[in-house]
This record gives sequence, structure tokens and C-alpha cells, in this order.
Amino acid sequence: MEFDDRVAAQRLVGNVVFEHEGTLLYCDSAYLFDGENRLEAYSNVRIIGDSVVVSGQRLTYDGKTKIADITGNVRMTDPSSVLTTSRLQFDNNTKQAIYTTGGKIISEKNELVSQFGMYNSRKRTFYFRTNVKLTNKDYVMNCDTLQYVTNSKTAFFFGPTTITSDENIIYCENGFYNTKTDISEFGKNARIDSKKQQIKGDKIYYNRKKSLGRAWKNVRITDTTEAVVLTGEFADYNEKTGQILITEKAVMEKAFGKDTLFLHGDTLRSVLDSVTDKRTLYAYYKVKFFKKDFQGKCDSLTYSESDSLMRLFRNPVIWNEENQLTADTVRIQLAKNQLETLYLRANGFIGSQEDSVHFNQIKGKNITGYFAENELRKVKVEGNGESVYYAKGDDDKGYIGVNKALCTNMMIYIDSNKVQSITFLQDPSATLFPVNEPLKDDIQLRGFRWLGEHRPSKREDIFLWKNETAPDKPGRRRQKR
Repeated sequence: MEFDDRVAAQRLVGNVVFEHEGTLLYCDSAYLFDGENRLEAYSNVRIIGDSVVVSGQRLTYDGKTKIADITGNVRMTDPSSVLTTSRLQFDNNTKQAIYTTGGKIISEKNELVSQFGMYNSRKRTFYFRTNVKLTNKDYVMNCDTLQYVTNSKTAFFFGPTTITSDENIIYCENGFYNTKTDISEFGKNARIDSKKQQIKGDKIYYNRKKSLGRAWKNVRITDTTEAVVLTGEFADYNEKTGQILITEKAVMEKAFGKDTLFLHGDTLRSVLDSVTDKRTLYAYYKVKFFKKDFQGKCDSLTYSESDSLMRLFRNPVIWNEENQLTADTVRIQLAKNQLETLYLRANGFIGSQEDSVHFNQIKGKNITGYFAENELRKVKVEGNGESVYYAKGDDDKGYIGVNKALCTNMMIYIDSNKVQSITFLQDPSATLFPVNEPLKDDIQLRGFRWLGEHRPSKREDIFLWKNETAPDKPGRRRQKR
């Protein structure tokens, strides 16, 4: 040991060891300043305390503040991680290490870099800020601020955060990610972008190992390949199978050219066919939909992307322009986002309102409607055909009479939503009545009901569901829903 009177310090050289309140300091040489409770250490500097080891090339330590400043290839290790930086301050009071010149941490399978970092050895917690990047073999996370708890292997992030992997890209502005369990939760503008879908919500839960997601509040799931959007307040999502379940104000939005179809049901379920890579939508309980020229309601519904076929079940009703269409079951064939064919199977009815008291009606066992440019142009009736049609003169101002016809099969031609002609194909029988002469039973076909009050007139009406009774059917009692 030497004494340097120029700086009033002791100079120690060769395998120098200091001990301070349970913390050991090793170095090749050091200056110990008398009266200042301060020292400087040089070359092969090591601090060993608790379970943390810090090494570097130069150190200054103030015994009063218990703060050490270490520079030169700084390396700090604990049982689960290694930190490297150019300069590190260590507070022995709080057991906190801080760097501000950029650093890198390697912890098991993770590598993290940031401009600013802080480590609390007691809590074994890292805190990072500015240009934070966490790299794992399965993903890369970039964020503004991150807190990492080594015991639980959990990262808490704040500010704009992006997690990129081969499967998807996740964005949020707060949340957490457990790097051991691969379970995470994202909030504030959270979204998950996969190859074919985007999921948004106020809060999103995601299990990467099981590929399961769950979202709450303002949920929006977009199928980018089919231009279909599902919205609601709660959703479950299976990334492996592609199945989606959405509830609470659930709505499907499907683009039809410049128009959009809005469909609501208590529950919407979308299932992906792994062979065709097409989806089938299942909507059930109190289903209602709205498009400017096409509306409907039923108890449950399916829509298949593979064949563009929509199936409606249990008291289905369709409205197209002035026409109301009902049957036990209804199928709607779409083509190129246009209505193509409508199939009314069992107790088919088509009605249109002439005025407040007069209704045109078509009834048959099975009815097929053909569309052009989303307008009903032709109707084919097969089996037990009946029709009631109010005929007008050439000036279209007054009724000539009301024609009631019975025919096994018939073909009706429509233009501008008005019946232009009816062709009776088999065993016809028709009677033309003066408009005010026939009784109601003569001009109202059995089972016909006008359901205009249930028709959605705007998008918001799909959430309205009024109490109603099912239409009368032969051999059945009238029941309430």
C-alpha cells in the first residue's frame, strides 16, 4: 500500500479487495481518498453483492451516497440475465443499476436493447425506455417503455408497442406479455393482424402457444380476403382453426359493390374450411339484416362463402323493394355480390302492397324468384299455385279489378316491382272480381300476413326485435315466439 500526499489518497495495487456492508469490490488497483469516504478502482473491476455481479474497467464509489459509477465494457449478471453497456451507475441503497448510454440484456431466449435502462436487484425487475427492442426466436417486440420482471418472465409495456412474428403482427399502447407462458393481454388501440384477418378491441387476450385470442369492447374482426367485417362487444378467436365467435351487439358487414349488408344476431360464429379456405357464417337467435334494397329477418341463418348461398330458418321474411317473401325455409343465391336466385321452400308467399288495404299475393308449395341487378324479375311457382293480382288500366290510375287464380304451376313476370303478366302452366282457374265486390276471404290467401312493421328501414333497426306470433300454417296452432 502506498500513500500519495499530492491527492491525499492511499494507492492500492495488485489483487485489491474492498468490503462495504456485505458488498465486495475487486480490482487491480485503486485510490482510497481519506476523509471523503470515496474510492476509484481500475482494471478488472468486479462488484459482488447479493446475487448480482458487476464488472468493468473503471469505477468510482462514494461511500456517503453509496453510488458506484462503472465504465468500460460494463457487464452485470444475475442468475437469469446478462446486461452489457458502456456505463452503469449502481445505487447500493436501493440496489438499482441505471444506464443511459444504451445497453443490451440477454435473458435465456430473449435479447433486449434500449437507450435507457434500470435494474432493481431486490425486485429483480428491469425498466427500459426509448427505442426498446426485445428479440425472441419466435417474435420481435418494439416499444417505447417496457418493464420486465425476471422472476415471472413478464414484460409490461407502455406507449406504442409492436410485436412481429411469422403468424401475425400485434399492436397496442399498453399491456403485458409473459415470455414463459406466451400469454399476453393488450389494451388501448389493440389489434392483431394476421395474413387474412385483423382483430381489434379495447382489450385483447392472446395465448400464443394455443393460438387462442379473446377480445372485449368495440371488437372489430376484418376478413381482408372476402371484404367481411364482424363487430361486437366480445369475441373468441382460434388462430389454428380460424373459428370466430362474437356476441353482444354482434354484426356482420359485407360489402356489395358500393352498398353494404349489415346483419345482426345474438351470436355470430364464423368457421373456416381448411380444404376450400372459405368461411361459413352461422347467425342464430333474432337475426335481422339490412341493405338499401334488401332486408330480412329470421330465427337463424347460415352463409357460405364457397357457394355464396344464404340459408334462413324459422319464420324467415325477406323484403326486396316492394316485395315481401316468406316460406318455412328460404335460400338466397348470390353471384358477384348481387342477388341471383331466391328459393322459397314449403308454404312460399310473395306479397306486395298496392295501397293501405290492397295486397298482391302469390302462394305455392315451392317458389323460385329470379333477380336481375338486385330486382325481382321472374317468379316460378311449383305446386298448389294461387295468386291475387290487382290489375290497373293503361293510365295506371285506377284498378280494372282483382284477379284471383288457382293453378298448379305458374310463371309471373315482374318489371319495376310491378306484375306485368302471369302465365298459367297447368290446370288454371281464374276469376276477375270488381275491386270492391269480393269478401276479404276471397282476396286474402290463407296464411298471408303483411309484416311491414317488422321491416328494418335503416341500419340501426337490425337491433330492434318486436314481439310477434308465427304465421298460421296448415295443421298447426298459432304460437308465440
